[in-house]
Amino acid sequence: MAGMVFIPGAMFDQGSPPAALDWLLRQDQPLPRSWFADETPQRPATLGPYRIDRYPVTVAQFREFTRATGFRTDAEDRGFGLVYDEQGWVERAGVHWREPGGPGTAGAAGDDHPVVHTSWRDASAYAQWAGKRLPTETEWEYAARGATFRLWPWGDDWDDKRANTAELHAVGGLTTLEDWQQWWHALCRRDGPLPQTTSVGSFSPQGDSPFGCADMAGNVYEWTSTLSYLYDEATVCDPTVRKAMGSYRVIRGGSWMNFRYQVRCSERMHGDPLGWSSFAHGFRCAQDA
Repeated sequence: MAGMVFIPGAMFDQGSPPAALDWLLRQDQPLPRSWFADETPQRPATLGPYRIDRYPVTVAQFREFTRATGFRTDAEDRGFGLVYDEQGWVERAGVHWREPGGPGTAGAAGDDHPVVHTSWRDASAYAQWAGKRLPTETEWEYAARGATFRLWPWGDDWDDKRANTAELHAVGGLTTLEDWQQWWHALCRRDGPLPQTTSVGSFSPQGDSPFGCADMAGNVYEWTSTLSYLYDEATVCDPTVRKAMGSYRVIRGGSWMNFRYQVRCSERMHGDPLGWSSFAHGFRCAQDA
């Protein structure tokens, strides 16, 4: 499996232009403009050269780390993990990266799938052990889209065969929230709330970024090292998003649970770094060049 990708230093405009938010409002998605406002305004960013993992960290790689160090994840220590079942998000006993759906689900995701149920602390500990670090959100976005703005790593035209997102699943695809809920409820009744990850690199090279990074749209949410902040404090954004500023950490890339609008290169999500994780959260690492 290929390791890290070299990214040359660069200057670029991080975030989304107003036209991208105008486009979102014309699409068949239910969220208001204020939900995406933390992507704006675009801000000039300067990066030195760095390296970033071609793929998210896998189950096999994380297992090697735990065997070498004896590390226990936050979910293992607290005795439960976060999954989405027929009732919505729930804390389920015995859920962690080894058994992502609970007791009896070991091996539900192959060794070459991205590891899930990893908190920000878990991801940071792995990165340090590997002689790396978590990427900043600026590094992550540039590796995903390159110097010019684009909606998804491969460009501005959506293709549900280029990423593991909600549109990939179920016969005929999933195009509405109601479709997704019906599919997911049926799946949960049959198998329980198991993550629907795919092997890393399954959509390469057609879904890769300009630098050859895979799975930067969908598959698993990815932690970054960046403390959540607004590009401009005057930005009017959703109150829920604003509450995350200054205490949460930025998450990028969306996951297998999300539709196309939440896996864009500039989409920002925010997660509590104090032990929070779920069956859709993973990470990749970076390194100074």
